[in-house]
Amino acid sequence: MRYAGRRAVVTGGASGIGKATAERLASEGAEVWIGDIDVGGGEHIAQTSNGRIRFCRTDVCKVGDIEALIVAAEAAGGIDLLFNNAGAGGAREKIDAVSADDWDQTMHLLLRSVAMGIRYAAPLMAARGGGAIVNTSSISALGAGYAPTAYSVAKAGVLHLTKMAAADLSRHNIRVNAICPGFITTNIFTSAIGLEGEGLQQAKAVVEGIAPTAQPMQRAGRPEDIAAAVAYLGSDDASFVTGTHLLVDGGMTIGPRHSWDPAMPSLLSSLEAFRQ
Repeated sequence: MRYAGRRAVVTGGASGIGKATAERLASEGAEVWIGDIDVGGGEHIAQTSNGRIRFCRTDVCKVGDIEALIVAAEAAGGIDLLFNNAGAGGAREKIDAVSADDWDQTMHLLLRSVAMGIRYAAPLMAARGGGAIVNTSSISALGAGYAPTAYSVAKAGVLHLTKMAAADLSRHNIRVNAICPGFITTNIFTSAIGLEGEGLQQAKAVVEGIAPTAQPMQRAGRPEDIAAAVAYLGSDDASFVTGTHLLVDGGMTIGPRHSWDPAMPSLLSSLEAFRQ
């Protein structure tokens, strides 16, 4: 019960990583406020949580909605943890084809929303003597090939924002960290391309099938894997951890595929053949 008597705010809390995290924090004693544009999903979670989770409709592309969510949680007794998690796939086009409007919308959703979450939560946390902030970045912040360009650039911005915020807020005893998920089975990209119903379920099955071959850990990542990492970073167990990021990617970024897949020849092993 690391969160007994504490209050957390989770954006994007009606599904996927946000939902799993809200439920994990509540199971450890927290009162959790979730914000999401999915009213039906958010209200259902709140209604089935035995009063541990509350819902506030929140569009994180609207700064006023972010402020209202944080103010509501503060009015209920204060904020100890903010998890800036809401997001979607964003613009899918490459840099030579993306429109300015789609680029801006992606940045607003994935980067500006994190900045404004910190902006409105930090003064309230400071007044209480401190707190913890966790931001969802991505392995796509670390290199090309994991996700579309605009999404990856925004998530790289989240990583640097995390460091800057940690530096700015350390004097208030506020820790700021990020999580970089890898292959996690959520609807983020399938929803971005408009899949619904049977098509969505089929796509999720494909993801489940591909994931075990995409990284050293031979299973797909689950929202609960990220929830466990958030619960750690937001707790007193991480009281000396700030300004960094935690990879939760099943080893996907360990190195080239041949470093962990014996079926993939490396350049060195290929050249060794000439010694025969």
